[in-house]
Amino acid sequence: MSVPASKEKQMKVQAQSERRPWWREPMVWLVIGGPAVVVVAGITTAVIAIRGADPVLDTRQPTAVQSRNHAATPGGAPVAPTKP
Repeated sequence: MSVPASKEKQMKVQAQSERRPWWREPMVWLVIGGPAVVVVAGITTAVIAIRGADPVLDTRQPTAVQSRNHAATPGGAPVAPTKP
């Protein structure tokens, strides 16, 4: 009794897929590669952020500058307009 051609072809494909090691499957690299790229990008971003951190700036103005700015305003502090 002979096996049909389609059944024979299916058996060959199944036998070939059983012999292939996991690293030869392209879908495995898509599944592993996506998260691996994200992990590498995250580590790279963290290294860049830590090494290239900007220094903290002192935002307080010296008292001489504050005095000069206060003296430059006419009449002291501005007054809100009153309604008639």
